[in-house]
Amino acid sequence: ALKPLILLDCVFVLGVPEVILGMFLRKKKNKSGSTSVQIISKANGKFRVKKTIGVAQTEQELQKLWYLGKQELERLGCQPKLFVSENDTIVEQVFASLKNNSIRTIGPEIIFGKIYDHIGFGAIEEELFRHLVIARLAFPLSKLKTIEYVYRYLGVPLDIDVIYRFLDKLNSKLKDQAEQIAFAHTKKTLGGNISIVFYDMTTLYFEASDEDDLRKTGFSKDGKHQNPQIYLGLLVGLGGYAIGYDIFEGNIYEGHTLIPFLKKITTKFKLEKPIVVADAGLLSNDNIKALIQQNYEYIIGARLRNEPEKIKQQIRQRQLLDGEVMKIKKAVNTKLIVAYTANRAIKDEHNRERGLQRLEKQLKAGRLTKSSINNKGYNKYLKMQGEVTIEIDYEKFNNDKSWDGLKGYITNTKLSDKEVIENYRNLWHIEKAFRMSKTDLRIRPIYHRLKHRIEAHICISFTAYCIYKELERVLYKEKSPLSIKKAAELTHNMYQITFTLPESKHTQSKLLKMDDVQAELYQIIHKNF
Repeated sequence: ALKPLILLDCVFVLGVPEVILGMFLRKKKNKSGSTSVQIISKANGKFRVKKTIGVAQTEQELQKLWYLGKQELERLGCQPKLFVSENDTIVEQVFASLKNNSIRTIGPEIIFGKIYDHIGFGAIEEELFRHLVIARLAFPLSKLKTIEYVYRYLGVPLDIDVIYRFLDKLNSKLKDQAEQIAFAHTKKTLGGNISIVFYDMTTLYFEASDEDDLRKTGFSKDGKHQNPQIYLGLLVGLGGYAIGYDIFEGNIYEGHTLIPFLKKITTKFKLEKPIVVADAGLLSNDNIKALIQQNYEYIIGARLRNEPEKIKQQIRQRQLLDGEVMKIKKAVNTKLIVAYTANRAIKDEHNRERGLQRLEKQLKAGRLTKSSINNKGYNKYLKMQGEVTIEIDYEKFNNDKSWDGLKGYITNTKLSDKEVIENYRNLWHIEKAFRMSKTDLRIRPIYHRLKHRIEAHICISFTAYCIYKELERVLYKEKSPLSIKKAAELTHNMYQITFTLPESKHTQSKLLKMDDVQAELYQIIHKNF
């Protein structure tokens, strides 16, 4: 039970004025869908409405009314004095002049806006771009919802046509500038030297069924094979700090994007040729030849089961132990490194068993047909018996156990085997970048149809990712237990109140007192930026 704490002539419950002298705050749902905030008193066992603070239509308005209700409850809870002081009258006048729009959510601007300026995006002389990026970070919603956010939290009225006209010109005007700023920040963060870069691609799908020159149906990494899509290529430095990006047609083979992308990026940033790290999806003889011709060093994930039979026999006969590595020369200055770990072997075996169980379940249900026999996933274990019977090839399934725990890397670098493996493992940063963009920043699905608006949407999301990444860096540096997602949520309830002094008529704005966690985040940001 909460124990009242008596301070002077006011009673508080643990310092929170929500229950005072038999009075308490109540939220009452109305038939119209609105919510009333009321002060309720109890006397002789009966409850009655002492005062109605107001009626809220939205969560934001409800939070403001609840705050004002707590203030009024505190005032009513104080023992009345014989005379109302002049100070009390002035305070009442100030509060009487307050409106709903006197209290605004300022958190996204004082947190994300501070980082936006620190990175250098403040040099972009487009206020609307700033609003759209910060809205993407705090409330990753549709452009229509962004208009509501900008008006409600920033007091800036916008028309949807204004945003669309801005998007129409944004990409051609701002993409290069945003990338240059991101690259300069990444270079500074990494100590002025970018000696290794990581490249990967992902698909972004659309909630529309029609295709065009950019949006094409194709192999989707998200499993949305029927939806038109585009490919997004992203280049990052160590730690996942952004360098640049590009957009490709949705039906392109991802292996054909690497060389054109590298040429464009290295020219744009005057980047001396770094070591390029990419996963096995970009492994092809054409890519390898092109990288060598362009004098690039590379580390690319290998597809061990696609290697020549002679190399596969060498690998399987070696029977590596946990943590052991073997090296096979493939060509001049090119080697295949194969590593074995027991943990990977356990994971691989588990995944194979799950795949087999799904096949057995589908086979039993009669859902597998001749068209199911292919090399996609675990369908490779299916075979035909006679002309109509589909069976599982258990011999092939058991033979695959010899590949459990093995991972291959093809490289022409002079790095040690350990350094090659460690650098390749840093690819998880780019996978995390895509994951953050798709979940926290909700870069997909995309609802735009026009090419330049799609490109503008990606540009906004790319800029937002740079800010998100910098927030992650500084939280880690300060050893804060806050996640970046939690930090973003905390900004939703950081308020600023604007009021006019009754005598001088001067208008002032003040931050409302934050809770301890919000104050910690605020201090971290303003200490580092």
